[in-house]
Amino acid sequence: MTLLTFSDRKYRRSPRTAPLLSEKHADVESYEVGFDGASFSGAVFNLSTTIVGAGIMALPATVKQLGLIPGLSMILGAAILTASSIDMILRFGRASRKASYCGLVGDAFGGAGRTLLQVCIVVNNLGMLVVYMIIIGDVLSGTLSDGVHHSGVMEEWLGYHWWTKRWFLLLLTTLFIFAPLVSFKRVDSLRYTSALSVGFAVVFVAITAGVATIKLINGSVQVPRLLPELSDQASFWKLFTTIPVLVTAYICHHNIHPIENELKDPTQMKSIVRSSLTLCTSVYIATSLFGFLLFGNQTLDDVLANFDGELGIPYSSLLNDVVRVSYGLHLMLVFPIVFFSLRINLDGILFPCAVPIGFDSRRFFYITVGLMGLIFLGATFVPNIWDAFQFTGATAAVSVGFIFPAAIALRDIHGIATKKDRIVSWVMIFLAVSSSSVAISSDVYSIFNGENGVKS
Repeated sequence: MTLLTFSDRKYRRSPRTAPLLSEKHADVESYEVGFDGASFSGAVFNLSTTIVGAGIMALPATVKQLGLIPGLSMILGAAILTASSIDMILRFGRASRKASYCGLVGDAFGGAGRTLLQVCIVVNNLGMLVVYMIIIGDVLSGTLSDGVHHSGVMEEWLGYHWWTKRWFLLLLTTLFIFAPLVSFKRVDSLRYTSALSVGFAVVFVAITAGVATIKLINGSVQVPRLLPELSDQASFWKLFTTIPVLVTAYICHHNIHPIENELKDPTQMKSIVRSSLTLCTSVYIATSLFGFLLFGNQTLDDVLANFDGELGIPYSSLLNDVVRVSYGLHLMLVFPIVFFSLRINLDGILFPCAVPIGFDSRRFFYITVGLMGLIFLGATFVPNIWDAFQFTGATAAVSVGFIFPAAIALRDIHGIATKKDRIVSWVMIFLAVSSSSVAISSDVYSIFNGENGVKS
């Protein structure tokens, strides 16, 4: 285990230091002169973008399963639980004087624990990015579902040609959008694209709310179900398939320390987390409420698929295109934020004793290109991989978001854990283990019975 020196502490608190950090190289000078630290607003947007990803589209279906009141209550409860887990990471990180999440786990559980967390982050983020690229491909070039081809926006606008095929559109997206964005070595450099990403998510919410309100005024919206329907034992157990969606909706823990380490004033981190969670919870609740109001019992597992037909109001086709394009652009801008922590953790696994990747341009280039190539190949040639990543997401995501923070608090090697910390930790572990078990069981059942549940 690496001992932390005074320079490590100085490194963590200095806003001029490299973002791709490692505690063991805290004395290395920054490669970017003139950076005075990240702003409060930039950090809020970057953290919010880390949180809001593809999972937002599964929330209306989650509310459909649970009913309006329990569904919205559980979204709020997941936000409160996430705030507690992040607070643990920040408090125990300061006590251990570690400048990264992996360093904190390594302090509590040694090198094996640190490596296990890095593997979980790599598995979670890699799977997430492949799914993002698959969805982007679906939006642009369409998808095949139950033998029926659903056209993408580029096919509808330009027709069926070789330049509107999935592989070509994803190649253009990779070369001209992803490649420039993943080349930044500081997470704060993505603050403007993160703000734009949040803006695109708000566009989706605004259109959904507007259409739902118009139809509500016209009387063409059914009264939403306030409570779940429990007709038999199977319907009861089906409620538990929504837990993985709710538990993983706020996973952002892998980017907490990179964002904090770049702040001009690190003491603002608690307020930044609170602001981000408030913003994301508002977006989640609005999406769930208006999406369920708009489509009712016809709400699909991915509500984006509902925007493929007539909405029952003028300009439905235009609004459908705006919703799909805005969401596709949102995911394109979320991509580099998630990629940031994927790259640094993979580098930590492959080169644990090397200088930080931000100081080694050759290693930075090769790892970036290798990861982008792997993600592109996965999204292009294996487009139907939801089940595989549901398994990994149900284990890796909950480990990163809840099991490791709870384990750190229960381990409590610095003696700062309170009784409340221990109670909350056991609750988080119970929810994480139960949600993983339910998700894996439901996925196995779906595979062998040809059914689909709510995707996490």
